[in-house]
Amino acid sequence: MTDVVRSIQSFNAWRDPDRLQLKMAKMRTSPFIFLRGTCHVFYDQLPDADVFRNAPNAWVCGDLHLENFGSYKGDNRLVYFDMNDFDEACLAPVSWELVRFLTSVLLGMRDLKVERADQLMMCHAFLDAYAAALTEGKARWVERETSDGLIKQLLTSLQERSRPKFLDSRTELKGKRRNVRIDGKKALAVTEQQRAEVESFIGAFAATQPDPQFYKVLDVGRRIAGTGSLGVARYIVLVEGKGSPDANYLLDLKQAVPSALVPHLTVRQPNWESEAHRVVSVQRRVQAVSMAFLQAVEMDGKPFILRGLQPSEDRVALDSAREKPKQIGAVLRTMGEVVAWGQLRSSGRNGSAIADELIDFGRRTDWKRPLLEAVDAISAQVESDWKAFSKAYDDGFYRLASV
Repeated sequence: MTDVVRSIQSFNAWRDPDRLQLKMAKMRTSPFIFLRGTCHVFYDQLPDADVFRNAPNAWVCGDLHLENFGSYKGDNRLVYFDMNDFDEACLAPVSWELVRFLTSVLLGMRDLKVERADQLMMCHAFLDAYAAALTEGKARWVERETSDGLIKQLLTSLQERSRPKFLDSRTELKGKRRNVRIDGKKALAVTEQQRAEVESFIGAFAATQPDPQFYKVLDVGRRIAGTGSLGVARYIVLVEGKGSPDANYLLDLKQAVPSALVPHLTVRQPNWESEAHRVVSVQRRVQAVSMAFLQAVEMDGKPFILRGLQPSEDRVALDSAREKPKQIGAVLRTMGEVVAWGQLRSSGRNGSAIADELIDFGRRTDWKRPLLEAVDAISAQVESDWKAFSKAYDDGFYRLASV
């Protein structure tokens, strides 16, 4: 096995075997999916270049890629478009965030057979919008009334989606009782021990809330979602909510593990109470409005993140990138602005650069060319690593990884 394959094996060895095999199978499909599942490998191989050393530090999500943006209902029940996965969040140079995202653009657009010229157009659209938003120095946000194009379509569809329709997509209704749909695609069955642990935790948590009956557990499943986090303990929890059968709620309960970036950082990180507090604290700082139910909790002595279920479908569809590259370019511009606004919003906190430093960085132009050159080199490395992984997978590596 190559060093990359050994690294993947070691990094994932402790994970739930059922979902680990799903993760390995997904990573085999393309370099873009491989990138999403190997955040640790990406930062292991990040070049020691000036552009990654001499950039202001900011609160970053750490695993920024094309599918880490989406719509969600905030704790104020309004609908927003923002970054939505902060598992790897930490204090890091802003160029680390940018290079991972732009690498995902090149690889993702290659998957969609987008022309090289359009790939570069999209990268520049993101970078130019990011720099302009930093330069302006004002943290804004994207909601339905201020959006347009594909993002407006996404937010409007979420605003108009009924709760019964959403529940029907994830549960099965028998009379007036719902159960999590165990389909092997979005959920797997839990063991009796896992069910008991989740029910016990939710029961104790409910006792601390104003309306304990809201959190009465109706059913539990092991959630299948994402790529990088597959195999980490994660549950979809169906609770009573505002009444059965059509006002039930779905919660996402996910174990928090250390960020893959931290071993490679020289900037000092805060002494968080737990990994879950790290994720939730950074997410609250960066997002304009937090997701519904978002909080750090502990179950069976391990840190978990509790939040309202955010369906993977609530993302901008990029399938039209080859036929309508300018339309996707407009989406990339909004994504660039969202990243900049999040960094401005969380500036000056626990060692992050103050807004003036970020504004100065946005005005500079000397970092863009070396960043884009690095993106080209790194995307080529990811493709090479994916080929090595694919050979190992075809030779039975995934079975070794799940032992």
